[in-house]
This record gives sequence, structure tokens and C-alpha cells, in this order.
Amino acid sequence: MATTPHVLTVNVGRLAEVRSPKNLPSGIGKVPADGPIEVRAPGRKRDGLGSGLVGDELGDRQHHGGDTQAVYAYAREELDHFAELLGRDLPNGAFGENLTTTGLTVSEAVVGERWRVGETLVLQVTAPRTPCSTFRAWIDVKGWLRTFTRENKTGAYLAVVVPGPVASGDTVEVISRPDHGVRVSDVFLATMVQHDLLPGLLVAGDDLEPETREAAERAAQAARDAADAAAHTP
Repeated sequence: MATTPHVLTVNVGRLAEVRSPKNLPSGIGKVPADGPIEVRAPGRKRDGLGSGLVGDELGDRQHHGGDTQAVYAYAREELDHFAELLGRDLPNGAFGENLTTTGLTVSEAVVGERWRVGETLVLQVTAPRTPCSTFRAWIDVKGWLRTFTRENKTGAYLAVVVPGPVASGDTVEVISRPDHGVRVSDVFLATMVQHDLLPGLLVAGDDLEPETREAAERAAQAARDAADAAAHTP
């Protein structure tokens, strides 16, 4: 019998030192929180509120948080995949995710699709997680970024469409899904591994993060220029 998609735990982090090239305090060490947590749009990265979850602390505000990365969700099923691969326990929150879910293939979510979480909160899928040096230091496994990239189970960042509380046990319902079919895993593959796939992302239009859309437009223009040059070569 299929599991009804729901939130297993809501995880928040407190700033702590993580040994990495940047040596910046980080909130990647997230743990399950008691009671409902309020979720709201945090504003811009650098001068906004950081995380979308009240009480969740972020270190590198230049690269993390903000409206398009307000919430990070990861599937318990995909954590289990990596736990087996690494041969070690990965508790909820181990990847720095705010929402550990079950019954939902988060990395295969379509960018732009919307989830109703609980009774009020509505979130919109925006992008895959891009692994960074802090993530590598936190997991502390040789070749971790290469392994994470190869497996392409990135989880999903989400924007806040309708604010509201979230708590463990809340159901997750996909209430709308764009027809373009571009998944979080497709965006990750194109931006991180197979750059020739970037132009194909443009069918997702404004559902893409601005940086991704700009990269796809540049790749599409480069492909057109190359084709034009080849057509005019004697």
C-alpha cells in the first residue's frame, strides 16, 4: 500500500563551526524541531531573513536562503539510498534539509509544481540543491561531491507561495504541476554535468531560477551561433 506523502520531521539548524575551506559558521547541522514551525517568504538572500523557517539559522547568506531557496526538502527514501551507499546512519536533517519527507520522490519533482503542506502552507519547487564545500566538509567522505553529483538525488528548494505553519505528520499534496515536465533532476544534470542539455530547460520558462534561465539562454545562443557559423563555412 502506497504511503500518503507527508512530512516526517521539520528540521532547523543553529550556527556552528564547520571545518571547510571557508571556515564560516553554518546551520547545516539541522535537527528535528518540536511543535509547528512558521514558514514565510524570507526576501532577498543578502539582506533578507535568510531561511524561510522561523528560527532556522544560515551562515553563508550570499549563497543560501532567500525567496527561491526558502525551504529545502529531501526524501527519507533518498537519505536511505545514501545511507546504504555510505554504510552509515543518516538521520533526518543529515543533508541540511528543512523538511524530511516520505512518499514523495522529491528529486523528480517538476520545477514550478506547487505543494500544499498541512492545511495552509503552499510551497513551489524552484531548483535542485547544488553541493558546496560546506556540504562536503559536513558529510566528510572522500569524493563526496562527485558521488552526490553522480547519483543526482539532490532534493528540492522551494519558494513560499502562501505562508503558514509546518509540523511533522503534515500531509504533502501536489496541487498543480506545469506541463513542461522539466524536473529538478533534469536541471541538476544540465547545469552540473551535461551542459549541452541546458537549452532544453528553456521550455520551463519563468519556472526556472533566473540564473539557470540565463545560463540556458546563453547556451542556446551559443548553439545557434555555432550552427550559423557551420552553415556559412565553405
